[in-house]
Amino acid sequence: MFSEPTGPQSPPVTMEARKFWLLVMVLPLVSSSSTGQYVGLSPNQCKVPAKDRVDCGYPEVTPEQCNNRGCCFDSSISGVPWCFKPLQETECTF
Repeated sequence: MFSEPTGPQSPPVTMEARKFWLLVMVLPLVSSSSTGQYVGLSPNQCKVPAKDRVDCGYPEVTPEQCNNRGCCFDSSISGVPWCFKPLQETECTF
């Protein structure tokens, strides 16, 4: 005595599928908060020598807050601003 299932049934969700979707949700969060991500800036604009950095932030500024201000963030050197103004790109016209 077997009965046919009635109505639509969804396939069982496997552990692998759950892991995949977890990675899909978490990976963008991790990659966007990494040091070295300069939103709207080219990497060359943030290659400012430590001695030439002009402060663009405030104490306890996060990388995201700094980038939202249009500035570069690099916390690898102590004693200098970590949130600083980027170099201005110049276009060569001939």
